[in-house]
Amino acid sequence: MKKKEAAIEIVKRFIQTDPAHAAQALETLSPSDAAQVIKDLPAAVSAQCLEHLPPLTAAQILEKDSRECAAAVLLRVSKYHAADIFRRFNPDYAKAVIPLLAHDFSKDIAEIMAYPAESAGRMMHTDFLSFRKEMKVREVTQKLRQIAKKHLPATYCYVVDDDNTLLGVLNMRDLLLGSPDAPVEEVMIKDVAKVSPFADREELVMMFSRKHFLAVPVVNETGRIIGIVNTKNIIASTEEEATEDLQILFGASAEERVYSPGLFKIKKRLPWLHINLATVFLAGLVVSMFEGLIAKIAVLAAFLPIVAGQGTNAGTQTLAVVLRGMIMREIKPGTGAKLVMTEVGVGLVNGLATGLVTALIAWLWKGNPWLGLVAGLSMTLTLMAAGLSGALVPITMKRLGFDPAHSSGIVLTTITDIVGFFSFLGLAWLLQGKLLQ
Repeated sequence: MKKKEAAIEIVKRFIQTDPAHAAQALETLSPSDAAQVIKDLPAAVSAQCLEHLPPLTAAQILEKDSRECAAAVLLRVSKYHAADIFRRFNPDYAKAVIPLLAHDFSKDIAEIMAYPAESAGRMMHTDFLSFRKEMKVREVTQKLRQIAKKHLPATYCYVVDDDNTLLGVLNMRDLLLGSPDAPVEEVMIKDVAKVSPFADREELVMMFSRKHFLAVPVVNETGRIIGIVNTKNIIASTEEEATEDLQILFGASAEERVYSPGLFKIKKRLPWLHINLATVFLAGLVVSMFEGLIAKIAVLAAFLPIVAGQGTNAGTQTLAVVLRGMIMREIKPGTGAKLVMTEVGVGLVNGLATGLVTALIAWLWKGNPWLGLVAGLSMTLTLMAAGLSGALVPITMKRLGFDPAHSSGIVLTTITDIVGFFSFLGLAWLLQGKLLQ
């Protein structure tokens, strides 16, 4: 018993000293084992650790413990992280936990979850400063001095009326330079940039990149301020989205982390590997159509991966640029056709340039100019197809309601492989008389 108490004390101190690294260590365990670790810890200490875990992992761990323990931990986690964890609970488990939460806390979580994912309402915080319009500058500065004794006050202070409607924003410089007896209404900035709680992350990213705000107020349909979105929230959210898209682009799950359990990694990756296997078989079917030709001209097999690989690389370049343009909203409505034609043109020029080099190498290597011609023309056609699919596929996927990052990569690779193999072997079949000389 004493050994167990000593071990619990060591874990407790580890979490309190470095909760981020403690969370990483906890993530290497299965949910059942992780639940065993935290069940004997005080709820406040467990909350410190779970605050640094991905919401899905935290939910899986809490579900392995009692509902009372889960409720106690959730009450000590930040509301927004708690809402993300709650969304990932099994529906039956979530229903059982709700009655155990404090009424105000469960109400706050319900309000947060009502907003769409990746919206300002999900990212906003309610710890902002606001003052009535009739308050004097002297009163406001005195209040700020009192707040500063406990913690550093916010960079922006907002001015509201009796209904909490946002009227303006104050900054520290204006307060210092303003007349002490003047109402803050006279020194506030009236032109305030604000957003709806339903504004999506892309809109927020564009606003922060253009204006370089430290925070933006969030107002409801009546103009009342209900929260603020900080720059750090946007940066953290954007970094998370970028890393998720990178994982998704290569067939991994958005929820997967470095220390996720092996079984979880397998379950998330295996379906996409099967999908990729199916697409590879499509490309293999094209090659099988020319088995007889390859048997007669064995050198053709050496050029197949060169043509297909170059097409995949070129298509990935286009795909990366287009996906970034979508995220940053650089692709305006009605400009999709222009973008596609531009990328096809780029593919044509790059195809001619790399095709010429490929043709010369094939000619010098095998001493047959016709082999060089086949390789060069095939390279040009493949890179044009890569430019076309790299631009058209993500745009089409988004219009159909799919995540462009999730599905574009596999479709792109399939198209470039099929076009590369078919164009190269098709041209070789047409010119096989010349290639056999």
